[in-house]
Amino acid sequence: MDIFDTVARFFQEGGSFMLPIAIVLAIGIAITIERYLFLMSATFTNKRAFGEIEPLLAHQKFEKVIQITENSKAPISRVIGAGITRLSVSPRREDIEYAMEEGLMETVPRLEKRTQYLGTLANIATLLGLLGTIIGLIAAFSAVANADPSDKASLLSQSISVAMNTTAFGLISAIPLLGFHALLQTKTTEIIDSMEMAGVKCLNILIAREHLTPKTRDTDA
Repeated sequence: MDIFDTVARFFQEGGSFMLPIAIVLAIGIAITIERYLFLMSATFTNKRAFGEIEPLLAHQKFEKVIQITENSKAPISRVIGAGITRLSVSPRREDIEYAMEEGLMETVPRLEKRTQYLGTLANIATLLGLLGTIIGLIAAFSAVANADPSDKASLLSQSISVAMNTTAFGLISAIPLLGFHALLQTKTTEIIDSMEMAGVKCLNILIAREHLTPKTRDTDA
């Protein structure tokens, strides 16, 4: 109960800027939860989809692979599906790689969606905290100017203490948001790297089965 009283008093003493900072923090937490769940789901579905696709590629069941990629929501399905679809048109490795890269470029924005907002929200929380402190100090000095000389010191120290609450809350909000931003960026990078690795494995399987021609090399005339 003491903790809730302390938090309530902290908000009351912080002034009107405490609410906007709290809203910014709530939005950041909501984005973090949504993005983390999405990325964890993408990781799981990617592993499951590739586990189904890899043996089918090894057994040259390309129609089944295309069927799986069309019905799957895994991000990796778009990458592999684009490559296998291009295989029916051209057996050149360069063409398959370009098709997979195009599929990857279409998938990456979905993985990175809204993550960059967390850095912006962290900056907004910090700036709101500083703005609240500055406005609080302006109000404090204005009030002290008309106060009794014997009370000025105590009023000023009390007003400054209250004004600093907004800066503290702004930093308390910004630091976790920056941590969440780094966490989601790292997880997104891991997923992208795993999809690139899966694409290379698929290419190697197709080359081993002699379905692809090797990369062409320029030779001196």
